[in-house]
Amino acid sequence: MDFIERIFGIAPDGGDGTTELIYIAVPFAVGAILVARSWLRRAAERRR
Repeated sequence: MDFIERIFGIAPDGGDGTTELIYIAVPFAVGAILVARSWLRRAAERRR
């Protein structure tokens, strides 16, 4: 998990991989929220 260090030659997180983890975790979390919203919206429409 050090692709920023390898590509740019800098270590914004001191080399511990936190920044790279955030770059992976945030899009995953946003995607999960969007899927959950869609699923909940469909479930609510079926109940009507």
